Amino acid sequence: MGLQEQIDRMRPEIRVDGYSMSIGEWISLYENQEIDIHPEFQSFFRWSDSQKTSFIESILLGIPIPPIFVSQRDDGVWDVVDVDGVERLSTIYEFVGKLKHETQEALSPLIKLEETKYLPDLKGKKWNDPDDPENSLTPTQRLLIKRTKIYANILLNKSDELAKYELFKRLNTGGSIATRQEMRNCILVMENKEMFKWLKDLSQNANFQECIALSERLMEEQYDIELLLRFIVFRKMEAQAIKMVDLGDFLTDQMIALAQDKNFNYQQETEAFQKTFEILQETGSDSFRKYDQRRDKFLGGFLVSAYEAIALGIGYHYENISNINIREKIKDIWQDDSYTKYVGSGGNAKRRIQELVPFGRRKFQP
Repeated sequence: MGLQEQIDRMRPEIRVDGYSMSIGEWISLYENQEIDIHPEFQSFFRWSDSQKTSFIESILLGIPIPPIFVSQRDDGVWDVVDVDGVERLSTIYEFVGKLKHETQEALSPLIKLEETKYLPDLKGKKWNDPDDPENSLTPTQRLLIKRTKIYANILLNKSDELAKYELFKRLNTGGSIATRQEMRNCILVMENKEMFKWLKDLSQNANFQECIALSERLMEEQYDIELLLRFIVFRKMEAQAIKMVDLGDFLTDQMIALAQDKNFNYQQETEAFQKTFEILQETGSDSFRKYDQRRDKFLGGFLVSAYEAIALGIGYHYENISNINIREKIKDIWQDDSYTKYVGSGGNAKRRIQELVPFGRRKFQP
Protein backbone atom coordinates (compact mmCIF):
# COMPACT_ATOMS: atom_id res chain seq x y z
CA MET A 1 0.00 0.00 0.00
CA GLY A 2 1.42 3.35 -1.04
CA LEU A 3 1.53 6.51 1.07
CA GLN A 4 -1.50 8.11 -0.60
CA GLU A 5 -3.58 4.96 -0.11
CA GLN A 6 -2.62 4.94 3.58
CA ILE A 7 -3.62 8.61 3.90
CA ASP A 8 -6.93 8.02 2.09
CA ARG A 9 -7.68 5.02 4.31
CA MET A 10 -7.01 6.75 7.63
CA ARG A 11 -8.37 10.29 7.04
CA PRO A 12 -12.04 9.20 7.00
CA GLU A 13 -11.54 7.63 10.45
CA ILE A 14 -11.17 11.11 11.96
CA ARG A 15 -14.28 13.33 12.22
CA VAL A 16 -13.69 16.81 13.61
CA ASP A 17 -15.69 19.96 14.18
CA GLY A 18 -14.98 23.20 15.95
CA TYR A 19 -16.28 26.60 16.88
CA SER A 20 -15.58 29.52 19.15
CA MET A 21 -17.31 29.64 22.54
CA SER A 22 -17.41 32.27 25.24
CA ILE A 23 -16.09 31.46 28.70
CA GLY A 24 -19.66 31.95 29.91
CA GLU A 25 -20.70 29.08 27.61
CA TRP A 26 -17.83 26.92 28.87
CA ILE A 27 -19.07 27.58 32.41
CA SER A 28 -22.64 26.61 31.45
CA LEU A 29 -21.40 23.34 29.94
CA TYR A 30 -19.77 22.50 33.25
CA GLU A 31 -22.79 23.50 35.34
CA ASN A 32 -25.02 21.30 33.15
CA GLN A 33 -22.56 18.36 33.32
CA GLU A 34 -22.11 18.45 29.56
CA ILE A 35 -18.32 18.50 29.77
CA ASP A 36 -15.98 16.22 31.72
CA ILE A 37 -12.66 17.71 32.80
CA HIS A 38 -11.86 14.53 34.74
CA PRO A 39 -11.26 15.84 38.25
CA GLU A 40 -9.15 12.72 38.87
CA PHE A 41 -6.48 14.43 36.74
CA GLN A 42 -6.05 16.96 39.54
CA SER A 43 -4.16 14.33 41.53
CA PHE A 44 -1.69 13.95 38.62
CA PHE A 45 -1.10 17.56 37.58
CA ARG A 46 -2.00 20.92 39.04
CA TRP A 47 -1.00 24.39 37.96
CA SER A 48 0.72 26.57 40.54
CA ASP A 49 -0.93 29.77 41.76
CA SER A 50 1.48 31.68 39.51
CA GLN A 51 0.34 29.72 36.44
CA LYS A 52 -3.32 30.24 37.33
CA THR A 53 -2.74 33.96 37.87
CA SER A 54 -0.93 34.26 34.54
CA PHE A 55 -3.85 32.61 32.77
CA ILE A 56 -6.45 34.91 34.37
CA GLU A 57 -4.22 37.89 33.47
CA SER A 58 -4.07 36.72 29.85
CA ILE A 59 -7.86 36.63 29.67
CA LEU A 60 -8.18 40.14 31.12
CA LEU A 61 -5.53 41.53 28.76
CA GLY A 62 -7.17 39.96 25.70
CA ILE A 63 -4.27 37.67 24.89
CA PRO A 64 -5.56 34.85 22.61
CA ILE A 65 -6.18 31.57 24.47
CA PRO A 66 -5.11 28.34 22.73
CA PRO A 67 -7.93 26.03 21.58
CA ILE A 68 -9.25 23.34 23.90
CA PHE A 69 -9.43 19.84 22.43
CA VAL A 70 -12.39 17.68 23.34
CA SER A 71 -13.76 14.30 22.30
CA GLN A 72 -17.50 13.84 21.99
CA ARG A 73 -18.80 10.71 23.73
CA ASP A 74 -21.81 8.67 22.65
CA ASP A 75 -23.95 10.49 25.23
CA GLY A 76 -22.94 13.85 23.75
CA VAL A 77 -20.77 14.85 26.70
CA TRP A 78 -17.36 16.31 25.86
CA ASP A 79 -14.22 14.74 27.30
CA VAL A 80 -11.36 17.25 27.53
CA VAL A 81 -8.38 15.43 26.07
CA ASP A 82 -5.50 17.87 26.50
CA VAL A 83 -4.08 18.37 29.97
CA ASP A 84 -3.39 22.08 29.43
CA GLY A 85 -7.04 22.44 28.43
CA VAL A 86 -8.03 20.69 31.65
CA GLU A 87 -5.85 23.13 33.59
CA ARG A 88 -7.26 26.19 31.81
CA LEU A 89 -10.87 25.15 32.38
CA SER A 90 -10.17 24.04 35.96
CA THR A 91 -8.68 27.45 36.70
CA ILE A 92 -11.73 29.22 35.29
CA TYR A 93 -14.17 26.99 37.17
CA GLU A 94 -12.18 27.31 40.39
CA PHE A 95 -11.94 31.09 40.11
CA VAL A 96 -15.68 31.54 39.59
CA GLY A 97 -16.48 29.10 42.41
CA LYS A 98 -17.89 26.26 40.31
CA LEU A 99 -15.12 23.63 40.41
CA LYS A 100 -16.02 20.32 42.03
CA HIS A 101 -13.90 17.55 43.48
CA GLU A 102 -14.18 14.06 41.97
CA THR A 103 -16.63 13.33 44.81
CA GLN A 104 -18.79 16.16 43.33
CA GLU A 105 -18.18 18.34 46.38
CA ALA A 106 -17.64 22.02 45.56
CA LEU A 107 -14.11 23.32 46.10
CA SER A 108 -13.28 26.70 47.58
CA PRO A 109 -12.99 29.49 44.99
CA LEU A 110 -9.51 30.46 43.90
CA ILE A 111 -8.46 33.42 46.08
CA LYS A 112 -4.68 33.40 45.72
CA LEU A 113 -4.20 35.46 42.58
CA GLU A 114 -0.79 37.09 42.62
CA GLU A 115 0.64 40.42 41.54
CA THR A 116 1.68 40.40 37.89
CA LYS A 117 3.95 42.58 35.79
CA TYR A 118 1.11 44.24 33.89
CA LEU A 119 -1.69 43.94 36.47
CA PRO A 120 -0.10 44.38 39.92
CA ASP A 121 -3.55 45.09 41.45
CA LEU A 122 -4.71 41.60 40.49
CA LYS A 123 -3.17 40.37 43.73
CA GLY A 124 -5.78 38.91 46.09
CA LYS A 125 -8.70 39.54 43.74
CA LYS A 126 -11.74 37.27 43.89
CA TRP A 127 -14.49 36.61 41.36
CA ASN A 128 -17.38 38.04 43.38
CA ASP A 129 -17.49 38.14 47.18
CA PRO A 130 -20.42 40.24 48.50
CA ASP A 131 -18.69 40.37 51.88
CA ASP A 132 -15.50 41.73 50.36
CA PRO A 133 -16.38 43.93 47.35
CA GLU A 134 -13.06 45.80 47.53
CA ASN A 135 -11.17 42.62 46.62
CA SER A 136 -13.71 41.38 44.05
CA LEU A 137 -13.73 41.95 40.30
CA THR A 138 -16.19 44.57 39.12
CA PRO A 139 -19.25 43.53 37.07
CA THR A 140 -17.50 44.94 33.99
CA GLN A 141 -14.40 42.84 34.64
CA ARG A 142 -16.50 39.71 35.20
CA LEU A 143 -18.35 40.28 31.92
CA LEU A 144 -15.01 40.80 30.16
CA ILE A 145 -13.94 37.34 31.28
CA LYS A 146 -17.30 35.65 30.54
CA ARG A 147 -17.39 37.10 27.01
CA THR A 148 -13.83 36.05 26.14
CA LYS A 149 -13.82 33.39 23.42
CA ILE A 150 -11.95 30.09 23.54
CA TYR A 151 -12.06 27.87 20.47
CA ALA A 152 -13.20 24.25 20.85
CA ASN A 153 -11.70 21.58 18.58
CA ILE A 154 -14.08 18.62 18.72
CA LEU A 155 -13.30 15.02 17.82
CA LEU A 156 -16.75 13.66 16.99
CA ASN A 157 -18.01 10.33 18.28
CA LYS A 158 -18.14 8.97 14.71
CA SER A 159 -14.34 8.85 14.77
CA ASP A 160 -12.49 5.62 15.33
CA GLU A 161 -12.39 4.81 19.07
CA LEU A 162 -8.60 4.81 19.16
CA ALA A 163 -8.47 8.27 17.56
CA LYS A 164 -9.29 9.86 20.92
CA TYR A 165 -6.32 8.19 22.58
CA GLU A 166 -4.01 8.96 19.67
CA LEU A 167 -5.11 12.61 19.90
CA PHE A 168 -4.52 12.57 23.65
CA LYS A 169 -0.99 11.14 23.23
CA ARG A 170 0.01 13.60 20.55
CA LEU A 171 -1.40 16.64 22.32
CA ASN A 172 0.22 15.90 25.65
CA THR A 173 3.60 14.42 24.74
CA GLY A 174 6.32 16.78 25.93
CA GLY A 175 3.92 18.98 27.86
CA SER A 176 2.58 18.59 31.39
CA ILE A 177 2.82 14.80 31.20
CA ALA A 178 6.32 13.54 31.93
CA THR A 179 6.03 9.78 31.41
CA ARG A 180 4.08 7.28 29.38
CA GLN A 181 2.49 5.83 32.48
CA GLU A 182 1.15 9.23 33.47
CA MET A 183 -0.32 9.32 29.96
CA ARG A 184 -1.86 5.88 30.47
CA ASN A 185 -3.31 6.90 33.82
CA CYS A 186 -5.16 9.76 32.14
CA ILE A 187 -6.37 7.57 29.28
CA LEU A 188 -7.60 4.94 31.73
CA VAL A 189 -9.47 7.54 33.78
CA MET A 190 -11.28 8.57 30.59
CA GLU A 191 -12.03 5.00 29.54
CA ASN A 192 -12.66 3.12 32.79
CA LYS A 193 -12.43 4.98 36.11
CA GLU A 194 -13.12 1.82 38.10
CA MET A 195 -10.18 0.01 36.52
CA PHE A 196 -7.92 2.96 37.25
CA LYS A 197 -8.96 2.96 40.90
CA TRP A 198 -8.44 -0.81 41.04
CA LEU A 199 -4.91 -0.51 39.60
CA LYS A 200 -4.06 2.39 41.91
CA ASP A 201 -5.27 0.51 44.99
CA LEU A 202 -3.57 -2.75 43.95
CA SER A 203 -0.25 -0.96 43.39
CA GLN A 204 -0.19 -0.07 47.11
CA ASN A 205 0.19 -3.75 48.05
CA ALA A 206 2.89 -3.81 50.75
CA ASN A 207 4.64 -6.96 49.45
CA PHE A 208 4.79 -5.52 45.92
CA GLN A 209 6.15 -2.17 47.09
CA GLU A 210 8.81 -3.82 49.25
CA CYS A 211 9.92 -6.17 46.48
CA ILE A 212 10.33 -3.46 43.83
CA ALA A 213 11.76 -0.84 46.25
CA LEU A 214 11.77 1.94 43.65
CA SER A 215 13.49 5.28 44.03
CA GLU A 216 11.44 8.35 44.92
CA ARG A 217 11.82 9.66 41.37
CA LEU A 218 10.43 6.47 39.80
CA MET A 219 7.54 6.44 42.26
CA GLU A 220 6.70 10.04 41.33
CA GLU A 221 6.71 8.97 37.67
CA GLN A 222 4.15 6.22 38.47
CA TYR A 223 6.58 3.47 37.47
CA ASP A 224 5.11 1.15 40.10
CA ILE A 225 1.76 1.30 38.28
CA GLU A 226 3.53 0.57 34.99
CA LEU A 227 5.14 -2.52 36.53
CA LEU A 228 1.76 -3.65 37.81
CA LEU A 229 0.27 -3.09 34.35
CA ARG A 230 3.03 -5.20 32.80
CA PHE A 231 2.14 -7.98 35.21
CA ILE A 232 -1.56 -7.80 34.31
CA VAL A 233 -0.95 -7.56 30.56
CA PHE A 234 1.73 -10.23 30.11
CA ARG A 235 0.93 -12.74 32.89
CA LYS A 236 -1.27 -15.00 30.77
CA MET A 237 -0.67 -13.66 27.26
CA GLU A 238 0.25 -16.32 24.72
CA ALA A 239 3.90 -16.03 23.74
CA GLN A 240 3.07 -15.69 20.04
CA ALA A 241 0.78 -12.75 20.83
CA ILE A 242 3.63 -10.71 22.35
CA LYS A 243 4.38 -8.94 19.09
CA MET A 244 5.05 -5.24 19.11
CA VAL A 245 6.80 -2.39 17.38
CA ASP A 246 7.13 -0.42 20.61
CA LEU A 247 6.66 -1.72 24.16
CA GLY A 248 5.11 1.52 25.44
CA ASP A 249 2.49 1.67 22.69
CA PHE A 250 1.79 -2.05 23.10
CA LEU A 251 1.14 -1.60 26.83
CA THR A 252 -1.19 1.33 26.14
CA ASP A 253 -3.16 -0.57 23.50
CA GLN A 254 -3.46 -3.66 25.71
CA MET A 255 -4.58 -1.53 28.66
CA ILE A 256 -7.34 0.04 26.56
CA ALA A 257 -8.45 -3.43 25.41
CA LEU A 258 -8.62 -4.65 29.02
CA ALA A 259 -10.51 -1.52 30.08
CA GLN A 260 -13.11 -2.20 27.41
CA ASP A 261 -13.39 -5.93 28.23
CA LYS A 262 -16.66 -6.42 30.10
CA ASN A 263 -15.53 -9.92 31.10
CA PHE A 264 -12.25 -8.84 32.68
CA ASN A 265 -11.82 -10.90 35.86
CA TYR A 266 -10.72 -8.43 38.53
CA GLN A 267 -10.92 -11.03 41.29
CA GLN A 268 -8.68 -13.53 39.51
CA GLU A 269 -6.07 -10.92 38.58
CA THR A 270 -6.05 -9.54 42.12
CA GLU A 271 -5.50 -13.03 43.53
CA ALA A 272 -2.70 -13.81 41.07
CA PHE A 273 -0.93 -10.53 41.82
CA GLN A 274 -1.25 -10.72 45.60
CA LYS A 275 -0.23 -14.37 45.77
CA THR A 276 2.78 -13.82 43.51
CA PHE A 277 4.18 -11.05 45.70
CA GLU A 278 3.34 -12.91 48.87
CA ILE A 279 5.52 -15.76 47.55
CA LEU A 280 8.30 -13.34 46.58
CA GLN A 281 8.20 -11.53 49.91
CA GLU A 282 8.46 -14.83 51.80
CA THR A 283 11.35 -15.84 49.54
CA GLY A 284 13.21 -12.55 49.99
CA SER A 285 12.31 -9.05 48.94
CA ASP A 286 15.62 -8.62 47.06
CA SER A 287 14.71 -10.99 44.20
CA PHE A 288 14.73 -8.26 41.52
CA ARG A 289 18.36 -7.35 42.19
CA LYS A 290 21.49 -8.82 40.63
CA TYR A 291 22.68 -12.05 42.23
CA ASP A 292 26.40 -12.22 43.05
CA GLN A 293 27.25 -15.94 43.13
CA ARG A 294 30.67 -15.44 44.70
CA ARG A 295 29.23 -13.55 47.68
CA ASP A 296 25.88 -15.37 47.62
CA LYS A 297 24.04 -12.05 47.82
CA PHE A 298 21.57 -10.01 45.81
CA LEU A 299 23.09 -6.58 45.27
CA GLY A 300 22.27 -3.25 43.67
CA GLY A 301 18.94 -1.77 42.69
CA PHE A 302 15.79 -2.92 40.97
CA LEU A 303 16.23 -4.59 37.55
CA VAL A 304 13.26 -4.63 35.22
CA SER A 305 14.65 -7.70 33.41
CA ALA A 306 14.57 -9.65 36.68
CA TYR A 307 11.02 -8.48 37.31
CA GLU A 308 9.86 -9.58 33.86
CA ALA A 309 11.38 -13.03 34.18
CA ILE A 310 10.65 -13.74 37.85
CA ALA A 311 7.37 -11.99 38.67
CA LEU A 312 5.73 -12.99 35.41
CA GLY A 313 7.07 -16.55 35.62
CA ILE A 314 5.75 -17.04 39.15
CA GLY A 315 2.51 -15.22 38.27
CA TYR A 316 1.88 -17.67 35.44
CA HIS A 317 2.24 -20.71 37.74
CA TYR A 318 1.24 -19.23 41.12
CA GLU A 319 -1.49 -21.83 41.80
CA ASN A 320 0.85 -24.83 41.47
CA ILE A 321 4.22 -23.59 42.65
CA SER A 322 4.29 -24.55 46.33
CA ASN A 323 6.78 -27.44 45.94
CA ILE A 324 9.45 -25.35 44.16
CA ASN A 325 12.45 -23.80 45.89
CA ILE A 326 11.87 -20.29 44.56
CA ARG A 327 15.07 -18.82 45.97
CA GLU A 328 17.27 -21.40 44.26
CA LYS A 329 15.37 -21.01 40.99
CA ILE A 330 16.01 -17.26 41.07
CA LYS A 331 19.71 -17.80 41.75
CA ASP A 332 19.89 -20.30 38.86
CA ILE A 333 18.51 -17.69 36.48
CA TRP A 334 21.72 -15.68 36.90
CA GLN A 335 23.76 -18.58 35.55
CA ASP A 336 21.68 -18.87 32.39
CA ASP A 337 23.04 -17.15 29.29
CA SER A 338 19.50 -16.87 27.91
CA TYR A 339 18.76 -14.43 30.73
CA THR A 340 22.04 -12.63 31.43
CA LYS A 341 22.21 -11.04 27.97
CA TYR A 342 19.03 -9.13 28.83
CA VAL A 343 20.13 -7.88 32.27
CA GLY A 344 19.39 -4.21 32.97
CA SER A 345 16.73 -1.85 31.75
CA GLY A 346 18.52 -0.66 28.63
CA GLY A 347 18.75 -2.23 25.20
CA ASN A 348 15.83 -3.37 23.12
CA ALA A 349 12.86 -3.56 25.51
CA LYS A 350 10.66 -5.13 22.86
CA ARG A 351 13.07 -8.01 22.23
CA ARG A 352 13.79 -8.40 25.95
CA ILE A 353 10.22 -8.90 27.04
CA GLN A 354 9.44 -11.16 24.08
CA GLU A 355 12.22 -13.45 25.26
CA LEU A 356 11.94 -13.14 29.04
CA VAL A 357 8.21 -13.80 29.46
CA PRO A 358 8.38 -17.35 28.04
CA PHE A 359 11.80 -17.82 29.69
CA GLY A 360 10.33 -17.09 33.13
CA ARG A 361 7.44 -19.49 32.53
CA ARG A 362 9.87 -22.28 31.71
CA LYS A 363 12.05 -21.58 34.74
CA PHE A 364 9.20 -21.70 37.25
CA GLN A 365 7.23 -24.52 35.67
CA PRO A 366 6.22 -26.98 38.46
